[in-house]
Amino acid sequence: MPTTPAPAATAGHPERPLRIATVQTQAVAGDISANAAQAAELIREAADAGARLVLFTEKFLSGYEPELIRTDPLEYTVQPGDPRLAPIADACRETGTVAVVGAAVQDGADLLISALVLGADGGFVTRYDKQHLFKAERDLYRPGTAGCTLELDGWRLGLGICYDSGFPEHARAAALDGCHAYLVGALFSVGHGHHESRVWFPARALDNTVYTVLANHIGRTGSWHTCGGSAVWGPDGRLIAEASEDRREVVVVDLDPTVLRTTRETETLLTDLALAAGRPTGERTRFTLS
Repeated sequence: MPTTPAPAATAGHPERPLRIATVQTQAVAGDISANAAQAAELIREAADAGARLVLFTEKFLSGYEPELIRTDPLEYTVQPGDPRLAPIADACRETGTVAVVGAAVQDGADLLISALVLGADGGFVTRYDKQHLFKAERDLYRPGTAGCTLELDGWRLGLGICYDSGFPEHARAAALDGCHAYLVGALFSVGHGHHESRVWFPARALDNTVYTVLANHIGRTGSWHTCGGSAVWGPDGRLIAEASEDRREVVVVDLDPTVLRTTRETETLLTDLALAAGRPTGERTRFTLS
């Protein structure tokens, strides 16, 4: 029978803290150049506070505008070499900061919802494509086929996009790949969306003893009224820092290796998962009650 691989995360921990920023601001509908300029400003602001990595929201560069994107995909999607990304690349290079920026991407005939990773030298590093598409996205976008782990200053960081975070298996795959944190750019709306985010992110954190980081939109984008609240949860599932519902903000947090190690010594979920790998779960009994 299939076995669960032993988590690479149990093999080691980072040696020093990693300061990261999750940011929120109002995206300008369809204006990639304006949003790239905003992103550059936020990267510089986060870098001034010592951040090594800045996380942006889902589809930040266009706003969450599926109907607009449908009308002219070439205009409202980006590619890694897109000249409109130059302000972001410049800000990363000038500050030595990594950026993870949400965008709609056209790859051949396919449209994807992606997170573009630009390195501290301003160069394109990789692209993660959203694997779990929300029902309203499936007639326009193709799902991604692979997860993505970044390594920065000894930290392993798993990437997700919005609805990915609702599936425990997605964050678990990152943890099994040795990730210490799970970074998600998203769109959560007021009401039920806010409720989902406050259930999913602490659960993904504690399930896997990883830091979880959310970057969410503010204001209206497309047909959605979003709820802000970009935040960071510790590996024990407790909230560490949280932005407001509706203001442009940069939330800067240190991911602490001592906290990570101590939590994993107390909450031994990953270690116990490794011990249980391959262990038969036994027959399942079923009873019908009258």
